[in-house]
Amino acid sequence: MADLIHPEEVAREFKTRFGRAGRLHRAPGRVNLIGEHTDYNDGFVLPMALDRSTWVAAAPRGDRAIVVRSRELDEEDVFDLDDSLPRPQGRWSDYVRGVATILDRGPERAALQEPPACQSGVARPFQGRVCGADLLIASDVPIGAGVSSSAALEVACAGALLDLAGGTMDPTPIARACQRAEHEFVGIRCGIMDQMIACHGRAGHALLLDTRSLERTFVPLPDSIRVLVCNTMVRHELASGEYNRRRADCELGVAALRRAVPVIRALRDATLEQLDAVRADLPDPVYARCRHVITENNRVGRAADALMREDFSECGALMAASHASLRDDYDVSCRELDVMADIVADCDGVFGARMTGGGFGGCVVAIVEASRASDDLLQSIRGQYEANVGRRPDVWITAAGAGASAWSPAHV
Repeated sequence: MADLIHPEEVAREFKTRFGRAGRLHRAPGRVNLIGEHTDYNDGFVLPMALDRSTWVAAAPRGDRAIVVRSRELDEEDVFDLDDSLPRPQGRWSDYVRGVATILDRGPERAALQEPPACQSGVARPFQGRVCGADLLIASDVPIGAGVSSSAALEVACAGALLDLAGGTMDPTPIARACQRAEHEFVGIRCGIMDQMIACHGRAGHALLLDTRSLERTFVPLPDSIRVLVCNTMVRHELASGEYNRRRADCELGVAALRRAVPVIRALRDATLEQLDAVRADLPDPVYARCRHVITENNRVGRAADALMREDFSECGALMAASHASLRDDYDVSCRELDVMADIVADCDGVFGARMTGGGFGGCVVAIVEASRASDDLLQSIRGQYEANVGRRPDVWITAAGAGASAWSPAHV
């Protein structure tokens, strides 16, 4: 497992590079225990925040430029908030550009509470706009692993930029702004699960989220189990395009269902019986995609209930069924994910395992008996996977972490 980041190091590095102290904000990655590809169908999800985070150190500038540097990528970008036509550049910095632009110009800025002046050190009236800033990004959330490094970056940047502007915003509007940034500047039509758990995560708990109403129920994760994350170390290039195609397939299914049952607004409103009634109107792949979403929504509620009853065997069985549905109906698994899920599921003490995230690579998540969550288990999984696939995986035991927060160093 990669070393976890110490915020003091980020603060010192920022001061060395930019010549002044920075203010630090963080947001966690996430692992989704169950409920995949349901969030953009108004469905239900059960993620938890990771104990790994993206950190953003920030200090205001006197102009409207954003200078952003990634420590892990060793790259820097600069853009101007006063650009009259801000456009994506096809780079990692589009996540930052999108968040800054949406907060600066989008309707979400109406939720800002207006202070008397910007915190840039240059007194000027606050006009509901963010300030120019120097940003340093550091992260121990694996990139491209299906554990939402993108939402962690978006939410951490949003917190930093709002802080520098002297404004505040409730967590849910921040999540919405970050989702919109990903839609408009990255081109991924993601649901809101990742941004919501980055904003609302609670230590020791998973979050049962209704992605239509945004109603939230925190589900305790008992001390008798641990959550295991297994990064396959593969990410197939077709992931982002296929993600958008899956969403389009779901919309085709909803259109057919609505013709038969007009009250259906999204797949979360449909039953399998209603889907079967319009099967003749749907291509086989579209029917299968819709079947996954409808059955997955059902599994989420049952899994949350099983966790609250501490029936880990039932929860594990639902996770296994979720993986099979993602593999066979939604067609977003791959050989490496299937191999890893099979290896982990066969380990002593593991109740269930499934792929997590968008698919086509990334991670498998499992719940395991606490007494069996040992270094020997991790080594066994690493060895078996490497023997089958030829890659050394990153395997670790995680705790449910807290949502986004600011951090104030004692010394910088």
